[in-house]
Amino acid sequence: MNAKLRALWQSRAPRERVVIAVLAVVACVASYVWLVQSADQAHTRLRASVPALRAQAARLEQQAAELGHLRAAPAASVSNTDLRALVQAQAGAAGLSRALVRIDAPDADQVVVVFGAVAFADWLNWIAGLKSQQVRLDACRVEALSTPGLVSVTATLVRTKHQ
Repeated sequence: MNAKLRALWQSRAPRERVVIAVLAVVACVASYVWLVQSADQAHTRLRASVPALRAQAARLEQQAAELGHLRAAPAASVSNTDLRALVQAQAGAAGLSRALVRIDAPDADQVVVVFGAVAFADWLNWIAGLKSQQVRLDACRVEALSTPGLVSVTATLVRTKHQ
């Protein structure tokens, strides 16, 4: 192979050899410049993303520490209070008692609540807060009212049973 390339090179006129050599040098220099420019652009993009990645890593470390604390904490005990009274107290604490139309307790571990006009976001937050009291949403009917953001809700809440 080397012999063939050498014979091909020797068969060219001196002027052609110079032109080929110059073109090869220009192609190498152009390739090198393109590679350096691409690497510089990538370096600039990566440098710009470092602060956001550091902030994300700090948030993840904070969340991991919080998760460790939550796992180490003793499990929440189920409240022995009357479920109806507990739900009514939680509605009052969340500021939803004025929208509460009715609370029925078919049995000790189940209540049916009816809200006339309540802000949907407030209702969702209230339901999320009931989880800490070991109360979960079993069934629900939500109807939008003519006022934006307000809904009427009929929901069945049950006490979580632990095995």
